[in-house]
Amino acid sequence: MLQILPAGTKKQKISENWVMTITAPDAFTGPAPLGHAHDWVAAEVPGTAALALKAAGRFDADAPQTLHDKDIWFVTTFKSSDKGARTLVLEGIATIAEVFWNGVKVLASDNMFLEHLVDVELENENQLAICCRALAPHLQKKGPRARWRPQLATSQGLRLVRTTLLGHMPGWCPEIHAVGPYRSVYLVDKVSPQLQGVRIRSDYTREGFGELSVAFTADTGHETPVLVCAGASAVMERTQEGMWQAYLSLPEVRPWMPHTHGEPALYRVYVSLGDHKFDLGQTGFRRIAVETGQDGNGFGLRVNNVPVFCRGAVWTNADVLGLKSDRQTYRAQLELARDAGMNMLRIGGTMLYEAPSFFEICDELGILVWQDFQFANYDYPVKDAAFVESVNTETTQQLSKLQGRPSLAVLCGGSEIYQQGAMMGLPEDRWKGPLFEEILPAVVSQYCPDVAYVANSPMEGALPFLPGEGIAHYYGVGAYQRPLEDVRRAEVRFAAECLAFSNVPSAGFLEKQLPVRPGHDPRWKTGVPRDRGVGWDFEDVRDHYLKMLYGVEPQKLRYEDPDRYLDLSRVVTGDIMEAVFSEWRRAGSPCQGGLVWTFQDVRAGAGWGVVDAAGEPKPAYYALKRAFRPLALTMTDEGTNGLMIHVVNDHAEAFKLELSLSCLREGRMQVAGGKRVVDVPTRGSLSFFATDLIGAFFDVNYAYRFGPLSHDVTVARLVDPRTGTTLADAVHFTANRLRPNEAPQLLGSLVSSGEGMFVLEVETDRFAQSVEVMAEGHLASDNWFHLAPGVRKTLTFSPLCGAQGLHSVRLKPLNGSAPVSITHDGSG
Repeated sequence: MLQILPAGTKKQKISENWVMTITAPDAFTGPAPLGHAHDWVAAEVPGTAALALKAAGRFDADAPQTLHDKDIWFVTTFKSSDKGARTLVLEGIATIAEVFWNGVKVLASDNMFLEHLVDVELENENQLAICCRALAPHLQKKGPRARWRPQLATSQGLRLVRTTLLGHMPGWCPEIHAVGPYRSVYLVDKVSPQLQGVRIRSDYTREGFGELSVAFTADTGHETPVLVCAGASAVMERTQEGMWQAYLSLPEVRPWMPHTHGEPALYRVYVSLGDHKFDLGQTGFRRIAVETGQDGNGFGLRVNNVPVFCRGAVWTNADVLGLKSDRQTYRAQLELARDAGMNMLRIGGTMLYEAPSFFEICDELGILVWQDFQFANYDYPVKDAAFVESVNTETTQQLSKLQGRPSLAVLCGGSEIYQQGAMMGLPEDRWKGPLFEEILPAVVSQYCPDVAYVANSPMEGALPFLPGEGIAHYYGVGAYQRPLEDVRRAEVRFAAECLAFSNVPSAGFLEKQLPVRPGHDPRWKTGVPRDRGVGWDFEDVRDHYLKMLYGVEPQKLRYEDPDRYLDLSRVVTGDIMEAVFSEWRRAGSPCQGGLVWTFQDVRAGAGWGVVDAAGEPKPAYYALKRAFRPLALTMTDEGTNGLMIHVVNDHAEAFKLELSLSCLREGRMQVAGGKRVVDVPTRGSLSFFATDLIGAFFDVNYAYRFGPLSHDVTVARLVDPRTGTTLADAVHFTANRLRPNEAPQLLGSLVSSGEGMFVLEVETDRFAQSVEVMAEGHLASDNWFHLAPGVRKTLTFSPLCGAQGLHSVRLKPLNGSAPVSITHDGSG
């Protein structure tokens, strides 16, 4: 928010007729002539060199060529009938760049994250040229000596240059280098007045008032600006420092809440100045507070004094190739996150600052954002005055765009810097420093004082990476191959990263995008993430749990039945995620949040993402969707204390519901069970022992083993007694998680519900495990779910881009032999 112009100010996008060429480093000091011997290709702006080369058939995203050892020129020419002074706005250029306007250099930039405003003179014929100079020589420069050398990225020189680490982490991200004007380029008229240095702060008081303060500088002439929001207005006053400011107290506004806990209410903010109107965007009224627990060692968030269990994932980037940041690209992905019950996304320090539209959509959808500043793992040169000045400008610009955004909940200095230094055996005074303890918090306090600030992720505790205090990156269950019991033993307080697995996409995705067998095909292995310098990858981690939880030999199964291996691999990571969040969300857990690593894949394959590289959910996504429900039902095995049933309610209303329990033999015969009506409190939780429902001793979890196993699966359901609708369910496998082939009979009907939507009702004669739903061109509301006998499940289907009608749906339970097809006319 470097300047705000009056509504209706002409904005001329420079997005057409761009061409691009590649030259040797420093081959041209001025704009490369359009007629020189190098080839020119059409280029999309905003966009990247990789995107342009791929469109021209000269770039393979699966085997990318280096782009940092060359100069890359973007040039456009255009005519104008309206000459005169303009402001050229360049919202982001990667990375070392020079800009030429009509042959004259008007800008030099060495920070990818900066926005630039340049005064230019518009002529009848104009040329704009952007040269992205070779980054490689800058990465080879010597800077202040680093106190540690991380393995995360390919070049130690990246600590000296302000650019994204995407494209430099070969263990999981394709080496597609970010080069080019990846954000918008446009001209705006030189108009007066303009609002400069805008400050916006919104708050929601304990008394239920919305409070809004706005300040800025502007040459207003003889006019006095008026602040307008939510039907109220305030005449602004000039301060001694020459700023205009006003304050509004709004008793009638609704608070902004994350969508899991309420409504994300938004209000537009305007400034009226004579005949001019300035749109400051939308804001929401909320108060963020950090909760550290009775011992002071925890970390959690309260929003408007309501404790919020934060759950979601770490955002990578919706388009690593072109770094697109348009609303359409963002919205599809963010709606998937919202629909999965995610109420927080973290933008990690290894990624990229997303465009303001990302936050605008998160505001609308009620998704909290944890924003790392773009620092990770390295020992940064904080004694270099030029580096610090660039960082100050970068962070000031970023926060000026984000102030007043209700979705912005946490600002974090960066990722794993403290951890990296501590793991190298250095004392605290060597890895704690002014960048994260002084420089960044000073900017935060100036622009976003209403947002929680944490110096690093992870942090706190005797060592900053221990999970039992403060903020953790928890990989005990996951990369460190600990048993599920470690989730409770670790006493995680808040996991800003967790549960990294090689999550296998659907069969349909693999058929289209990666038609190879799993295992050691190099194309398959390229899509499997791994840490640099280790002898294992995250498929090995998944196989470890496949053997531990399902009792199969992954290597043998992959040899003999690769399709079965893939199906079990799809299920096991979701099973683990559901089990972990069942533990973390129960009433007795100290955990106040968990963010899965990561939300989406950056390349085709079995990556960390719970959404595949085409933007569609993987099986693990649906497991999280069930685990993240605002009204959740879970079960935990408490050993000789039996099976514990937990009900969690994030809603602002209480419920009177029916809780039932069925212990099934061979998936269909109830050998024990019971039900009771429970009063679920507003934003509260309940816990019951299974025997409370049964009414007598029964070895539900087979802890006492007084004889042979009497049942193999236990199903709990939470039902609305008024409608009979199942609101939540949970399953506990008594002995072996992997059911034998029992061939459950699935019956159902598929009908159209209008506007391209379809509804499927399905039931089974016996327990059906992990039912896969296959509907060509359509997205199911649930998938890979368990279904108990006597329960009718309703699924809705929404069309994906370009899909027509839905003629049939195929259902395939993990404990069945063949898919069952249900056609639109209702026959099965």
